[in-house]
Amino acid sequence: MPKAILLDISGVLYEDARPLPGAVEAVRQLRDKGYPLRLVTNTSRLTAAEIHRQLSGMGFGLSPGQIFSAPQAARRYLAAHGLRPYCLIHPNLEEEFADLLDLPQPNAVLVGDAESRFDYAHLERAFHLLIEGAPLIAMGDNRYFHSRGALRLDAGPFVRALEYAADTQALVLGKPSADFFNGALHTLGVAPQDALMIGDDVEGDVLGAQKAGLQACLVRTGKYREGDEARAPGAGLAADLADAVRRYC
Repeated sequence: MPKAILLDISGVLYEDARPLPGAVEAVRQLRDKGYPLRLVTNTSRLTAAEIHRQLSGMGFGLSPGQIFSAPQAARRYLAAHGLRPYCLIHPNLEEEFADLLDLPQPNAVLVGDAESRFDYAHLERAFHLLIEGAPLIAMGDNRYFHSRGALRLDAGPFVRALEYAADTQALVLGKPSADFFNGALHTLGVAPQDALMIGDDVEGDVLGAQKAGLQACLVRTGKYREGDEARAPGAGLAADLADAVRRYC
């Protein structure tokens, strides 16, 4: 049995601002059983504060400190390395990154899920900084996410385009980076082999967690696609979060 639980958020706890069936009760059961929890997310359209506000409004009894997000990891990395980023990010993140916007002479490119800002002008600006030697830093490289009943493009395809154009490789600070999982576990004081990651993304959540040494469970909600489980031998499989808690916790 695991000693701590890491949960993806979108597609596991909720979809389109509505909690998935049984998810609120499943989180309550995990709390009642005494599991330390971290909600780990590559979501880069919302600040951690907004994520917590939304979860609270859905009935999830979680604290802000239980959220571990890729934008938070990016801020820590930039500060630790004294970087001045050109921020290709979503407008919703501007409040969290206000002190890093429009810096003179940027020496790094930071990419999140910028949505409509993934246009020629913004990508061209990033490209020129990269070919001048700036590092490419990505909050995540997810291909897509699930929203409003369909799959939507995430930041990953645009990160790959910049890598190809500038002949560089991105440093990914969110899932599936082992450093991201280890950072979340460090806040819990738990070794990787003693933690269980539950997610709907076979690449970012499940394979990433397994490579970092965690146990992993794939749920058939959110962005799950039929047959994804075949790509992650050794991982658990559950219908949803409630089923995963019954089976593996």
